[in-house]
Amino acid sequence: MLAYLIRRLFAAVVMLVVIILVVFSIFFLVPKWAGVDIATSFVGKQADPAAVNAVREKLGLSDPIYVQVWEFFKGIFAGRTYAAGGDVTHCAAPCFGYSFRSEQAVWPVLTDRFPVTLGLALGAAVLWLIFGVAAGVLSALKRGSLWDRSAMVIALGGVSLPIYFTGMLSLAIFAFGLKLFDAQYVPLGQSFTGWLGGMILPWVTLAFLYAAMYARITRATMLEVLGEDYIRTARAKGLTERVVIGKHAMRSTMTPILTMLGMDLGALIGGAVLTETTFSLPGLGQAVLNAIRNQDLPIILGVVLITSLAVLIANLVVDVLYAVIDPRVRLA
Repeated sequence: MLAYLIRRLFAAVVMLVVIILVVFSIFFLVPKWAGVDIATSFVGKQADPAAVNAVREKLGLSDPIYVQVWEFFKGIFAGRTYAAGGDVTHCAAPCFGYSFRSEQAVWPVLTDRFPVTLGLALGAAVLWLIFGVAAGVLSALKRGSLWDRSAMVIALGGVSLPIYFTGMLSLAIFAFGLKLFDAQYVPLGQSFTGWLGGMILPWVTLAFLYAAMYARITRATMLEVLGEDYIRTARAKGLTERVVIGKHAMRSTMTPILTMLGMDLGALIGGAVLTETTFSLPGLGQAVLNAIRNQDLPIILGVVLITSLAVLIANLVVDVLYAVIDPRVRLA
């Protein structure tokens, strides 16, 4: 088990390095090949050549690409100093770049918005995992019943309806109409009850979409597992239906669910753009949307790296859970 974990951790580190190289090249090398001057995009097309050259020198854009990549890597662990003449800006470690649009380091921007996105993703994940898996299991056990048909119709609606539609509808009914929930986000440090009241609608809206997908996958997987020989053997041995379903069938059913959970949760930690925009949540999704509008490459680069790291960590956790659930993974 320890050797398995070490292999997976080493593979995750190598993958993260490759992702940093690829993403950095996309953001800083590809525009150069396309004839786009990044320094000009920072200061504006109407800026004088002296200002453009100063920014180019400060960002190190005139250096070879391998030097820029090395400086970026070094900045993550040791910090970085941006200097052009007498203008010196220090970016403390971990330095993911410096935004000359907002005139601040990227890392504080990410850490300021990350808790909002993390709270949104984790809260919604708990809801969609509980209700989605439970609905899928019940539908499989009651195949063809009224519950099965109703649950699958609702699941189809959840998958089909765009999240900005369900989000605006929930705001109109429950926040502005019935006034049951708050429509404005309140930081957790300011008021727990206010934070909770402002997060319930985003959680439910986001969970409704994913719970629908998880219900359909769980139902299909459970139906397949219930037809396996070892399930019939367990029942023939006289085991109760609760033990057969809970101990034997669910372990096999959870394998594809864990795979989906790792990918979905990792991607959402990188920013649920539509949900955060609909409910005006100051998270990473809204930050990257504003950065795209302002062509703020360092912020976009930082969010992409955070998203990649979140997906890698989520998949690493899923791999560990595979080994816990399925002994064949540990023996492979």
